Amino acid sequence: MPRLTAANEMLAKEIIARYPVRKSALIPLLHLAQEQDGYVAQDAMSHLAELVEITPAEVLGTCSFYEMFKLEPVGRYVINVCGTLSCQLLGADELIHHAEERLGVTVGATTPDGLFTLEKAECQAACTEAPCLQVNYRHEYRVTHADFDGLIDRLEGEAGKKGADSIPAHGTLSRIRQQIPAGRSVGAVPPDEVDGPPVWMPTKDAEENS
Repeated sequence: MPRLTAANEMLAKEIIARYPVRKSALIPLLHLAQEQDGYVAQDAMSHLAELVEITPAEVLGTCSFYEMFKLEPVGRYVINVCGTLSCQLLGADELIHHAEERLGVTVGATTPDGLFTLEKAECQAACTEAPCLQVNYRHEYRVTHADFDGLIDRLEGEAGKKGADSIPAHGTLSRIRQQIPAGRSVGAVPPDEVDGPPVWMPTKDAEENS
């Protein structure tokens, strides 16, 4: 069952505790579910709904709004080739066609070995570096056909080799998990219980007495 593992359920509860309203933790929890399975499975969404005390439909509504969350399995590496104007003018269409030929799949499909999913993306905010693409949302700039082939060769060589991956598998946002040391949290106070500024925010009286 692709619900959260016991370890990830504990982590989910730690994340929820950072928020004054439980459902405010939903987006980081969706990322956690996707990191676990490579996509956000239906059972995982049901589990998240239980944890934050909302309906599975509400979880799906949030999940389906954001392109980064996948509702179906994808390849280990999701390659998004930017196809908007700046990249298009500098060869994005040709790059996409080359990618299809090299991978043997069309845009929207996954290679038979499960390594690569090819997608066409909207602007990736790197217009001066066109044409660009992302692999699991890590940028590659001014990509030539030879660059693309070299990228695929490298990722194919790294796949399955422990510690060799220069780009982590799809779903992994960061290799370093956020940790908030005890005593450094701002506190999760429900909005209707707030009766003053946060303790970490300097007040006028504090500034005058400093």
